Amino acid sequence: MKQYYDVEAVRKLFPVVEKMTYLDSGFQAPMSTPVKQALESFVNESYETAGPKSVWLERMEATRAKLATLLNATAEEIAFTKNTSEAMNIAANALPLKAGDNVLMIHGDHPNNAYAFLNLKKKGIEIRFIEMADIINGESFHSQIDANTKAISMSSVTFHAGHRFDIESVGRLCKEKNLYFIIDIMQAVGVVPIDAKKVGATFFGCGTHKGLLVPQGLGLLYWDRARTELEPAYLSAISLNNPPSDFIARPNDLAVAATAARFEIGNFNLPAIHALDAALDLIAQIGIDNIQAHCFDLGDRLIAGLDALNVELVGPRDRSLRAPHIYVAALPADQWMDHFASVDVRVSPERDGIRVSFGMFNNASDVDRLLEVIGARNRTTGQSPRAA
Repeated sequence: MKQYYDVEAVRKLFPVVEKMTYLDSGFQAPMSTPVKQALESFVNESYETAGPKSVWLERMEATRAKLATLLNATAEEIAFTKNTSEAMNIAANALPLKAGDNVLMIHGDHPNNAYAFLNLKKKGIEIRFIEMADIINGESFHSQIDANTKAISMSSVTFHAGHRFDIESVGRLCKEKNLYFIIDIMQAVGVVPIDAKKVGATFFGCGTHKGLLVPQGLGLLYWDRARTELEPAYLSAISLNNPPSDFIARPNDLAVAATAARFEIGNFNLPAIHALDAALDLIAQIGIDNIQAHCFDLGDRLIAGLDALNVELVGPRDRSLRAPHIYVAALPADQWMDHFASVDVRVSPERDGIRVSFGMFNNASDVDRLLEVIGARNRTTGQSPRAA
């Protein structure tokens, strides 16, 4: 395989690779040494000095700026949230929708994106679903748009089969039709390059526990700050343009912040933000394009190996349609998950099989180990892998 970066050096930062074949970063990325050290440093500061809160908040802003760089946004367009679900709910409830309006989505996309918008049905908002397909682009939605369509919400990469949708063409359609465009980038961020301006997103949201390498409990929301009409459905002092320094609420000054802080409710998950800062440095050091290219090559190796074993791939095969790092093998999860666990191979059960998801630390040997486990069981049972 081509070397885009020193994978073996990166593997040394992820001790989990010494204990198992970890192919489950689409569920939860394992902790790296830099992330662990950042968390320990935060704990030590809190333990020894009761916490230099002003310093922590300054570091938070530095991390916000790094996120903005990764996403081709400005720091003023980035809000911190708890997770993807919170980000999607913030976005859904910020849209100026009224009874009779409709929002377009994809059937079978992540449920927590769907539920954020389905919850608007009680306000008279119609949610319309188009069918899931290997190819989703602007044309996929075009025929469903009418005078009452106000937004499209979708994932950029699907969690269940690794589709990578053409969000740029959907963004162009939204611009042409003056629609809001909300994107769940949870399964893409940190592995697939995301350009907020090129995509033309109104909002996108994600958590940080997959491609961004941080434990659960932290997320982010990007907001196109040109959309000043979009305001939060809730209010706190931190989301105001002029938060009261004496902490006395003033009913005559409720203007929200001119930045994405309008969507934040303090306090912040400061330990996780410190961890994210370290993770972003690691991603920047390797390069997002290099991570993507490396995962694509691992995917090619996996697909070829599955073909040789007569195991079907669920989802798209072509690089132009698939995510670089998420693959589902058509192996019945109820028959295979315990077996993989018994040989220290970490994968996830999915709708139609077993999901294999790569991280920056995976290498060709990890792929070969997975394939050997499948082949060995096939030889032992004398059955096809799908039926074993």
